[in-house]
Amino acid sequence: MPQIPNEHPTLWIRSTRSESLKGKTIVLAVTGSIAAVRTVELAREFIRRGADVYAVMSEASGWIINPMALHYATGNEVITAITGKVEHVEFFGNLGRADLLLVAPATANTIGKIAAGIDDTPVTTFATTAIGAGKPVMIVPAMHEDMYDHPAVMENIEKMKGWGINFIGPKIEEGIAKIAGNDEIVLGVERAIGKRTLCGKKVLITSGSTAESIDPIRILTNRASGKTGNELALEAYRRGADVTIVHRNKLGVSGINEIYIETAAQMTDAVLDELAKGYDVLISSAAIADYTIDASRQKIKSGEGLELSFKSTRKLIKEARKAYPQVKIVGFKAEAGVNTEELLKRAKQTLESSGLDMIVANEVSKGGIGADTNNVTIIYSGGKDNLNTEGSKSLIANVLMDEITGLLTSKDEE
Repeated sequence: MPQIPNEHPTLWIRSTRSESLKGKTIVLAVTGSIAAVRTVELAREFIRRGADVYAVMSEASGWIINPMALHYATGNEVITAITGKVEHVEFFGNLGRADLLLVAPATANTIGKIAAGIDDTPVTTFATTAIGAGKPVMIVPAMHEDMYDHPAVMENIEKMKGWGINFIGPKIEEGIAKIAGNDEIVLGVERAIGKRTLCGKKVLITSGSTAESIDPIRILTNRASGKTGNELALEAYRRGADVTIVHRNKLGVSGINEIYIETAAQMTDAVLDELAKGYDVLISSAAIADYTIDASRQKIKSGEGLELSFKSTRKLIKEARKAYPQVKIVGFKAEAGVNTEELLKRAKQTLESSGLDMIVANEVSKGGIGADTNNVTIIYSGGKDNLNTEGSKSLIANVLMDEITGLLTSKDEE
C-alpha cells in the first residue's frame, strides 16, 4: 500500500488482509494477565483489516509487557494514565471517536471493578465511560480456572452480559481459563462493529463433499474441500447473520451452528428440516454426490472382484425449491474440461431448471477444488449482467455476500 508521510511503519500493513474494519477505531485495553503478551499480534490483526488501534494499559499490565511493544504494535502512543487530555472522554464520551472498547485480556480483578463501577486504573476508567455512554464493550477473560469459577466472578460476568456487554471465551485448558484465540477475537469484533448488512437474517449453507458408503470402511466421495463454504459461513457471521452450516467437516466457531452429515440423503434431509425453521437464504455450495449404492454391511474382502451398482441421489435444490418457494436459493455449478462459453451455458440451464436466484460457476480443472483461490462467475436470474471475480476464497466469499445481501434487500422491498 502507498506510504503516508510521517506514518508509523507498523501501519504499512493496514488493510493487507481485508477491509472488514476499515474506518473503525478500536481501543485495546490491556490488564495484568500473562496473556497480555498476545496483544501485540492481536492489535496488528485489527490493523490488517483496516482498523485504527489505540492501547490503554493498567499499571499491572506494564509489569508483563512494555508499553513500547504496544506503541510499535498499534502505531500510536500508549495511554498509561489519564491526563489533562481526558483520554477516556476523547475516545468514549458521548462525542468520542472510538467504535469499540476491547478489554483483552481481562483479569478477575478488572472484571470485578468494571461490574462494580470502580475506575481506579486507566482501563477501568475507560470502561466506566464507555458503558455510561452506551458505547460497545467486549471483554476477553483470562485467569486461572479456579478464579474464573468463583461465584462472584461468574455473577459479575452475568451482570455485565445483562448490560449488553459481549464476552469472548475463555478457553479452558490445563486448569487455566485461557484467553480466546486471536482469530476468534477478531471474528467477534468484526461481527460487533463490521458491516452488519445481514443482521437479523438467517443463512443456511451446505459445504464440502458428501460420502457414500461402500462397506463399513470404504466410501465414495469427491475432492471438494469445503473451504468456500467455510469462508461463506464466516463472512455471513461477520455481517451479523444467524448462520447454520451443514457439512461433514468441522469449522469450530462459537456462534455458528454446525450440523454434521455424511451422505447426500442425510444432507438433503438436514437442509429440509432446517428450512422448516424459517431461513432467508440457502447457499448450496456443497458438492453433493449424484450417485449412491446399497452398501455392504460387512467389509468386502480385498482381492475379490468388485462390481458396484449405482443409483441416483435426490436433488436437494429441487426439493428445497418445491417445499420452500419463498426462500432465496444460491447454487454452485462446477464443471471440468469445458470452455467458458459451455460452462456458462450449463450453469444458466441449471439456474433456470432449478428455479435458483443466483448460481456461481467455475471450471475446476484449472484450480478451485482444494485450493485457497478460485475464479468464479456469478450468474443471476432476471437478466442482470454476469459478474466475474477471482482471488482468495475469503475475497470471493466477501463478493458473494455483497450480492446475496442485495438479493435479500430486494426481497424485503417486494
